[in-house]
Amino acid sequence: MSNDLPSTVPEHRPGFVLSGVPHAAAIQLTIMEVKAGEAVCKVPYAEHLVGNPDTGVIHGGVITSLLDNTCGVAVGSKTQLMGHIATLDLRIDYMKPAKPGEDILAFAECYKVTKNIAFVRGLAYHADRNDPIATCAAAFMLGTKAQKGANVASGGTP
Repeated sequence: MSNDLPSTVPEHRPGFVLSGVPHAAAIQLTIMEVKAGEAVCKVPYAEHLVGNPDTGVIHGGVITSLLDNTCGVAVGSKTQLMGHIATLDLRIDYMKPAKPGEDILAFAECYKVTKNIAFVRGLAYHADRNDPIATCAAAFMLGTKAQKGANVASGGTP
């Protein structure tokens, strides 16, 4: 499998807003980088995304959505099952509030794929991945639009 995604899914390429997920499109979640099993996405700072007007800090739900979708892109880039996955479990640990006025980035790595489940870890940050806003661990069900039991060939890739 190459490091590039198929050209039939242009919205899963760097520079595109993730338009296939309405909430991701609403927060302008943009794909910045995609490799096989890895993704970096960004949500630009916007006043309407602020959770606390007194501090200007982005709402935690925006960070949750950013991490969930970035993890999904990482899974899709590893399995080529774009649009055929669903979040089973998403655990997020918030380390600190996001800085007001700054874009938020997320990195996710799909590190294990079984026949039915993909496992991902990720983090949200501003400029330095070593200083995360939040970290996550997630599991995704594979083949949600495919026939039962025919999700991914053994070995983790189709």
